[in-house]
Amino acid sequence: MVLRMKVLFVCSGNAYRSPVAEALLKKVKPEIEADSAGIDPATPISEAAKRYLAEEKALKYLKRAPESLGEKSLDEYDLIVAMKQEHKDSVVGRCPECSEKIVVWNVDDPYFLPHGYAEKIFEEIKDKITELVNSLQEQ
Repeated sequence: MVLRMKVLFVCSGNAYRSPVAEALLKKVKPEIEADSAGIDPATPISEAAKRYLAEEKALKYLKRAPESLGEKSLDEYDLIVAMKQEHKDSVVGRCPECSEKIVVWNVDDPYFLPHGYAEKIFEEIKDKITELVNSLQEQ
């Protein structure tokens, strides 16, 4: 039996960045088990996230509600993508042995940016998902 690769995306509230990344990865690489979590989950999932994912025909891959990092068994993931350094620090605080499998994307939270930035952040995440998929295929 071949085990599926497991990827976890982590952001602050699990309301925009990490669930968008999860949904996009599920769409383009369904053979990878994608998941997402927030350090301090917000409710609900961002309407902007839903709108942009609908345009990408990826809305069906979006989770129903934000989930907490504390609900996840971090050692089960092959790769953990932190949106910012603080998210990596939080993961390492819970799972020190996970530090080697964490990458930081440095994607800003559109919640704290001026109106209109959500689409730019969406495009940035989309590009990073493409880079991730390409790098996994090279391995």
